[in-house]
Amino acid sequence: MPAGQERILRRRIRSIQSTQKITRAMELIAASRIVRAQLAIAAARPYAERMSEVVSEIAATPEAKGHWIFAGGGERPLVVVLAADRGLSGAFNISVLRTADELLRRLSRRAEPPSVIAVGRKAVSYFHFNGRDLAERFEGISDRPRFEDAQKVVAAIMHEMEGGSIGEIYLVSTRFSGMGSQKVQARRLVPLDLPEREGTTVFEFEPEPAQILDRLLPRWLEAEVYVAQLESAASFHVAQQRAMKAATDNADELIKTLRRAMNRARQDSITTEIMEIVGGAEALRQTGRSEEFAGRPDIYVFPEAS
Repeated sequence: MPAGQERILRRRIRSIQSTQKITRAMELIAASRIVRAQLAIAAARPYAERMSEVVSEIAATPEAKGHWIFAGGGERPLVVVLAADRGLSGAFNISVLRTADELLRRLSRRAEPPSVIAVGRKAVSYFHFNGRDLAERFEGISDRPRFEDAQKVVAAIMHEMEGGSIGEIYLVSTRFSGMGSQKVQARRLVPLDLPEREGTTVFEFEPEPAQILDRLLPRWLEAEVYVAQLESAASFHVAQQRAMKAATDNADELIKTLRRAMNRARQDSITTEIMEIVGGAEALRQTGRSEEFAGRPDIYVFPEAS
């Protein structure tokens, strides 16, 4: 065993223990943020659902069926990608970006190339690394999204739609169904699929349904984007908690392995020292016997076989 191996292993154990304290703290922080994110989702979902119901009611009128929110507008698609600002969350960001890549490849086969809005530092850096131009980018709003953040994203969407070239709007995000169910989805927001309804609507709208849809579209998009941001944040915290727990458990196993190696190194060192002491004592004993019979020529001391 090389000299100083025990000291090296002890230093490595201390370093891993320091890292383990960080991963355990991050695990606890992520667990606390999951609860807050779940409460925010539960508070925001009824508003988004009610907005969808209102749009469905308007869509049932014959005057609204020709609106571009249902029929489509330009030829260029717009893709909004919701990722995270930080890593250390397992495959969370990779799954979102892989789904976005597959969608962009499919949309790139059309005549007009898709426009991309990236939300989250990981998405921005990924598309920048791949040389894709971004219509807009947002960073620092993924951990604790606010409704004002969703309004900024929708303002960027509406700015892209002002030219009249945007015909479809897609949203790539992670849907949060519970602690054990998070799934990345790429869903189309615009044009909306007309809901199937039985009978005719009993509502009367003032002003015209088309005018209501023009005013309602930004509010509806804000609700959809906000809920998607909340679900993405909750999914990120769940993924980070799992990743940090796995890192903490792996650190435990690595510390046990290093401690076993350190104990073996210590035992080898002790055994080597004992053998050196025994060998030195035996050498002194042999030297003493040789000096004892050195004055007697009739006695010859044979060296002992090793």
